[in-house]
Order: sequence, then structure tokens, then C-alpha cells
Amino acid sequence: MITVGQKCPDFEVAALKGEDVTSKVKLSDYEGKWLCLYFYPLDFTFVCPTEIKAFSDAAPDFEDRNCAILGGSCDSVYSHLGWVKAKDELKGLKHPLIADYTKSLSRSLGIINDQMGVSQRATFLIDPQGIVRFVYVTDLSVGRNPAEVLRVLDALQTDELCPCNWKPGQPTIKV
Repeated sequence: MITVGQKCPDFEVAALKGEDVTSKVKLSDYEGKWLCLYFYPLDFTFVCPTEIKAFSDAAPDFEDRNCAILGGSCDSVYSHLGWVKAKDELKGLKHPLIADYTKSLSRSLGIINDQMGVSQRATFLIDPQGIVRFVYVTDLSVGRNPAEVLRVLDALQTDELCPCNWKPGQPTIKV
């Protein structure tokens, strides 16, 4: 698996933006910005929409920190669109859903769950130079917490030492 300190692999993948199934996104689109790239296992499941909605709701907080959000799975853009239309809480998403249908990005990140044939529930914070600075992977059955991802993003953006449970406004460690 790609880990902290490594360059994020370059990518260009199809993405659902609103209800547009013809979009593509690539890593270079986010040059000079932070990127929160998260994967969920599968459309039309139960834990995944709770996370997607939570990341969408937090989009303005990420934007305030110069951080774009990309979510996605190995489903197609058409599956994403059908799910977004069928699930009220997914309507009006504030970030694109990538469609890694060939699993090439998931494979290059090292997050394919071989037993299930889906992406792990994985989150990456990528800095403006394309370096992975944070990796968060949970069991397929456990949703993640976008507020924790934001807390870590805040800590990374201080460029200082941050103690356990540090929150913005609290002192950092001075050596």
C-alpha cells in the first residue's frame, strides 16, 4: 500500500460530477492544493452512503483549508449516478465520485481487497506537491470519521509537532 511520504501515483479516471457522467479527473487537476482522496467498497451498500454524505457535508470545511475532496469506488459512473438518484441523502453531493472501474488506481494505491474484489475503505491526504501525508484504512464494516481527517489536515498544515488529540487553537510542541 502507498504510505506516508510517498508520491501519490498519477491518475486520470472517470468521475461523476453532479449528474454529469462524462467528466474525468486527474491528479494534476489538484496541483497546488491539498487533496482528500477516499475510497469506499461498493455502491448500493449501507455504511458507504453515511460516509459519502458526511464528507459532502464537510466539503466547505475542507475547502476552507485549500483541500479538495474526491470520493469513489470501483463502480462505474453509471452505477454512481443510479445510486445518487435513488438515495435521497446522496443528492446534491459537493464533491465528485470517481469511478475506478478498471481498478487501476486502487491497485496502484495498493488498496484492493482481493477477497471481495473491491477497494478498501481507505482515505489519503495528499499535499500540494502530491506527497501522501496521511493514510486511514478501516475494516469494510466500519465507517470513518471526516472530522478526524479534518483534524489531521489541520495538524499537518501547522507544519509543527502536534500532540495526541491536538485540535486547532491548542498549542503545538516546541522543541
